[in-house]
Amino acid sequence: MQPFLTANWRYLAMLNYVVDPRLLAPLIPRGTEIDFDNRETFLSVVGFLFLDTRLLGLPVPLHRNFEEVNLRFYVRRKSADTWRRGVVFVRELVPRRAIALVARACYSENYLALPMKHEIEHVGSNLAVEYSWRRGRKWESLRLQATGEPQAILAGTHAEFITEHYWGYTSLRSGCGEYRVEHPRWKIWNATDFELKADLATLYGQQFAETLNQPPRSAFIADGSPISVLFREQLAWQLSHAHAR
Repeated sequence: MQPFLTANWRYLAMLNYVVDPRLLAPLIPRGTEIDFDNRETFLSVVGFLFLDTRLLGLPVPLHRNFEEVNLRFYVRRKSADTWRRGVVFVRELVPRRAIALVARACYSENYLALPMKHEIEHVGSNLAVEYSWRRGRKWESLRLQATGEPQAILAGTHAEFITEHYWGYTSLRSGCGEYRVEHPRWKIWNATDFELKADLATLYGQQFAETLNQPPRSAFIADGSPISVLFREQLAWQLSHAHAR
């Protein structure tokens, strides 16, 4: 089956915070549960570049290359005898209103369109990545720096937990939406410096402000790759059938 969307995701800047799972409880889609890493759960701010974006294989004029910054946490859902590990997005920022409208309509994601820009400096072994967005008259930003060569992500590590969730879940009035995101395994740079500069209470909600004002547990940049986003499925029947049993 042809993917709904294909693109290149590049220079994924990730700040990962330990969060009290009780703060996430109201946002967990039906049929999923919090996914823990060593008995801790995480909230991540992620900024990256969407490049060569195509819907149903076709490029959309003026909407092929753009930035995204999102806030997400990690869940899992039992399917047959395996766990599907995925993410739930709290809020996603993009620079074009049409992108936000399509994402809200097709995937029920909480997208917000704002003016955005980025700066990527990758010279030799030095890498600096910054994603910025404007709310009102004020620019806010996510910035990470790193040096050296990107390293392979080892199995069973914290970095694998953050990057290897291949499903997306959304809460629907009729149950739960599920879709798969396909990409090869990435490499990462561990950040040597980072900064999240924003009014976090008004951007993401007062309930997350204290968490996001603490130092993150980890900060790294993933190199990225081509990705495919498959069509969303609604799981209402499966969930109601499971409850009936």
